Amino acid sequence: MNRKTLVLSATFGLLAPVLAGCGGSDGGSDGGDPIVVGTTDRYEATKDAPAPLDPAAAYDVGIWNILRQTVQTLMYVPRGGGAPVPEAASSCGFTDRENQSFRCKLREGLKFSNGDPVTAEDVKFSFQRALSIKDASGVYALLANIDTMETNGDSEIIFHLKASDATFPYKLTTPVAGIVSPKLYSANKVRDGFDVDGSGPYTFKGEVKDNTLVKATFTKNPNYKGDLKVLNDKVEMRSFEDADAMGKALDSDDIDVMTRAMSPEQVQAMLKKPKDGIELTEMPGLEIRFLGFDTSAPNAKEKAVRQAIAYAVDRGELISKVYSGMAEPLYSLIPSSVATHTNSFFNKYGDRDLAKATSTLNNAGIEAPVKLTLHYTTDHYGSGTQKEFEVLRDQLNSSGLFDVSIKGEEWKDYRPKQIEGEYEVYGMGWFPDFPDPENYIVPFLDKDNTIGSPYVNSTLRGQLIPQSRREADRSAATKTFGEIQNIVADDVPVLPLWQGKTYVAAREDIAGVEWAVNPASELQLWELRRGSVDPT
Repeated sequence: MNRKTLVLSATFGLLAPVLAGCGGSDGGSDGGDPIVVGTTDRYEATKDAPAPLDPAAAYDVGIWNILRQTVQTLMYVPRGGGAPVPEAASSCGFTDRENQSFRCKLREGLKFSNGDPVTAEDVKFSFQRALSIKDASGVYALLANIDTMETNGDSEIIFHLKASDATFPYKLTTPVAGIVSPKLYSANKVRDGFDVDGSGPYTFKGEVKDNTLVKATFTKNPNYKGDLKVLNDKVEMRSFEDADAMGKALDSDDIDVMTRAMSPEQVQAMLKKPKDGIELTEMPGLEIRFLGFDTSAPNAKEKAVRQAIAYAVDRGELISKVYSGMAEPLYSLIPSSVATHTNSFFNKYGDRDLAKATSTLNNAGIEAPVKLTLHYTTDHYGSGTQKEFEVLRDQLNSSGLFDVSIKGEEWKDYRPKQIEGEYEVYGMGWFPDFPDPENYIVPFLDKDNTIGSPYVNSTLRGQLIPQSRREADRSAATKTFGEIQNIVADDVPVLPLWQGKTYVAAREDIAGVEWAVNPASELQLWELRRGSVDPT
């Protein structure tokens, strides 16, 4: 087994990352057997989420990994990162100094996979339906700054925004901004089930058992016209019950690539004892994990309780016991690998200061121990989650300041309850929707936030967040983001815990892995190929 390590620029989101590694084929599609990719992501249709693959409802990195292959967006973030570039569009850009009017012109000959032409009205329809449906997942919030849209013939669309937003081009790269056909998608209702149709690089066919997608087949779309170079004819994605089952499939040659999510034990085993014919690729990750607080709940509404928890948590011990080698401590919502990061939580709380935790509760007149239940999902973020919450429970209880129990539930039940505010304290993970520091702030702190938090800070919402969006030069927003991070550290509506690394294991005859999975765990299956010569 060989090992590749990819290096990500510390200014991710402002400059293109620097990646090392190569691989590839002769530049054409590989033909023959499909490349088979494994994942532990689960795709289920439930009563609460009957349309798991509808772009207007889906807000999960695993589901977005299906949509990114099939539903085309006006822009995309190119290989290696950097500013968005046109995809379904031939050109896009702001037309005013205030960054409130954005115009895109579609490529000539753009078609849906069934051969129907894609028009500017289809683009407008796709955005409007997401805003009209206003799904409980909260994904529509990415488009909520759109005030009006107008079309100019079949090929041009103009977005007029409610307020300045220099990150709008990034939002156009997300699957909720995917273009769908009015013939196949209702204007006011989600499309139930597992059908997906678009104008992206692949067509999609799913194999479903018991309302669960167990295999997805992506076939090169002959009608695709866009900026992406598709280097294979077909890719299969198979969903496994857990990382162990996925690992056995790789060992037995039933799959070619092992993606989300390898377990810490698997990574450590591969690092210590390489396997013949299998290559492990490591890259800095943009995943973060945090505790969320219902700031309207009986105990979590007290800032002193949240601050005392921040003093009592030991991130170093948590990582060493659960995620050794796969994570590093996180002291802000914005990861250290993203520009504008500051160690706000470390600056205020350090690492596990029980004396200050005690005085914080005492000064607020709060009697210890404070009774809390920490909730987590058992099947969404990998096999280490339960152990992670056991460590957190033990840390808080050993302080003598808390009486903590933990409770795990499957994601299909966990996520609806979490959105509805049934949990006082809960664990969440986050992969960025787009590579800008805003996307680690707005989803948790702004109005209609994705975690359903009741926390409101008028300075954040009314001044700092809008101010950060006005800066077309994102480095100019560094001071603003610093102020935001300091406020979050003081109020503790969320408690950052760690940021992860990304690992992918693949058979040595598969090339392009370092491009096919980026640090945000986004799959770009068109990069996979069999061979050894890089076509670029």
